[in-house]
Amino acid sequence: MKKFVILAGCALALFTASKPVPAPNQTSGIDRANMDTTANPADDFYQYACGGWMKNHPLTAEYARYGSFDKLAEENQSKLKELITTLATQQHAAGSIPDKIATLYNMGMDSVKLQQQGAAPIKPLLEVISKLATKKQIQGELITLHKNGIFPFFELTTEADYTNSKMTIAWLYQGGIGMGQRDYYLENDDHTKEIRAKYQEMMTKMFDLSGYAKLTKTPAAKLTEEVMALETELAKASFDRVTLRDPHKNFNKMELPKLVAMTPDVDFNTYFKSIGLPNLKSLNVAQPEFIKAVQNVLKTAKPNAIKAYFAWNVISTAAPYLSEDFVTTNFAFFGKAMSGREVMRPRWKRVVTTINGSLGEAVGQMYVEKYFPPAAKKRMVELVHNLQDAFAQRIQASEWMDQQTKNTAIEKLKAIHVKIGYPDKWRDYSNLKVSTDSYFANILRSNQFDLAYMLNKVDKPTDVNEWLMTPQTVNAYYQPTTNEICFPAAILQPPFFNQQADDAANYGAIGVVIGHEMTHGFDDEGRQYDLTGNLKDWWQPEDSKKFDARASVLVDYFNNIEVVPGTKANGKLTLGENLADNGGLHISYVAMQNAMKKGDINPEKMDGFTPAQRFFLGYATVWASNIRDQEKLRLTKLDPHSLAKWRVDGTLPHIDMFLEAFGVKPGDKMYLPKEKQALIW
Repeated sequence: MKKFVILAGCALALFTASKPVPAPNQTSGIDRANMDTTANPADDFYQYACGGWMKNHPLTAEYARYGSFDKLAEENQSKLKELITTLATQQHAAGSIPDKIATLYNMGMDSVKLQQQGAAPIKPLLEVISKLATKKQIQGELITLHKNGIFPFFELTTEADYTNSKMTIAWLYQGGIGMGQRDYYLENDDHTKEIRAKYQEMMTKMFDLSGYAKLTKTPAAKLTEEVMALETELAKASFDRVTLRDPHKNFNKMELPKLVAMTPDVDFNTYFKSIGLPNLKSLNVAQPEFIKAVQNVLKTAKPNAIKAYFAWNVISTAAPYLSEDFVTTNFAFFGKAMSGREVMRPRWKRVVTTINGSLGEAVGQMYVEKYFPPAAKKRMVELVHNLQDAFAQRIQASEWMDQQTKNTAIEKLKAIHVKIGYPDKWRDYSNLKVSTDSYFANILRSNQFDLAYMLNKVDKPTDVNEWLMTPQTVNAYYQPTTNEICFPAAILQPPFFNQQADDAANYGAIGVVIGHEMTHGFDDEGRQYDLTGNLKDWWQPEDSKKFDARASVLVDYFNNIEVVPGTKANGKLTLGENLADNGGLHISYVAMQNAMKKGDINPEKMDGFTPAQRFFLGYATVWASNIRDQEKLRLTKLDPHSLAKWRVDGTLPHIDMFLEAFGVKPGDKMYLPKEKQALIW
């Protein structure tokens, strides 16, 4: 599974180790307005580095969390709006890419038509569901919904074969629960019980709004009760978020006849033939116990309950693309109750997001043509190589690894496939139909198009050149099965990279991001894959034990962080990302030192800060943000990344160079003695 940095346009030039000595007019890259210099950096470095930014960017009603990377994403979205709205006001050849983008945008923005249509776009689907009478018809409807990109019970996807990563295979994956996270169904603290109650309130209202309650002559509350009971059974069988991080537990390849025998009431023979994989011989059943639970539900649940569950999947999927009553009801739960947001994003932002999902690379091609010159790509590749060299130094100097493990690790490091800016080949959208019938109908056609694209990969060589993010995405990722790191064009601008700044701060920002993604190849998950992406143990046994012992230091440390009163962080869930932050900082600091030796970084104080101080301030600024307590609770349940404050104040105490740079000493809150620090990469 790919690993994201989470969160970060267009730099006209990126720094390299070969550029001349910094010019006298170069800035430090540190904006004191972002800081709170009244805070003590040795006690609360996050407040010290980011307090000014947080004060100057208070949360507005639209946001549950707003950080420096969110600000960048918003600026980036405005660029996309300009590109898309320009197309939307012009005439284009029917069926052309500009025509498809313009049509989809105009459909999403036509609030009058959306209001007039109301629930009409989903009425035919709900009518079919209401008339299901036999077991065979129910199984047939399951297939139909999956073809439309609506996934009750489980999800069908594709990924590399973990034992032969050069081939892509079909995967069955747990799913089908509306709140997305099993804990919301199973935990009984006051907050979780309140979320459950509001989820059921939303569902009841939606059953009435959609007309399904009237269609089936069943009280909406009764339908909700049946769906909630069914989803709870699925939640009980679902892996928790920590178990989902274990690649061995989630790889269970089997021949199709074995799956069919295990789940006769699902009829997977018919399923795969009808879905578009008639010749499927084998696949990965990621969570077999969950699929057995699906079998049990289909066998024992009352038909009306399954029908209500199917209807709810349609309604919930469609709600953001229907009339205002659906949209606001959906937002009241997923926006307000779960995240604490007070108002919806403006319609144009929501529609631009939809277009990014449906025609992402088509929009991306326009984006890079205007905002990302080819020269920037070359400069970024050079920087990545600087970080690879620094990482190799760290590995070779490690005192806890056997030389054989070191050699294999460096081989894997050198084999990393680097993707920068945008793909060399753009995706073909010629078979995607966009029409003026309804906004939601276009969503379904996009889902069908994406499903066909995905299924076409099954039992074929893995496309190592495929991008898993669009160029306009403000993010980055590591993919273990292809041993690749990817940095889309949109992340290559401030606060991640400042082309006017001395590179000490840049190494703390974009440099750490690069090091972070590289480290994912060697975190508690990524280290289990070899240089070709196969799930294979390449470690010497003693080194593996030492790694686990060192990683457990971070687990224990983050487990003791209180994110809100009464709720602590999940050190096991966030281990991979915490390891990547820790490794990224160590690696990029070495790269900065290498650059200083070459004269590429100003060794003097700038704006009162040493290079080391500028490095750590640059790192912290990336994570400046404000966040609501509801969002803290939500993210703590599901996000493998630590909250922004703790990516700074929880990570830096483990970095000796930070303690030295800011004179952190015993008795200071940021101080952690060396014997308690986590040091791996």
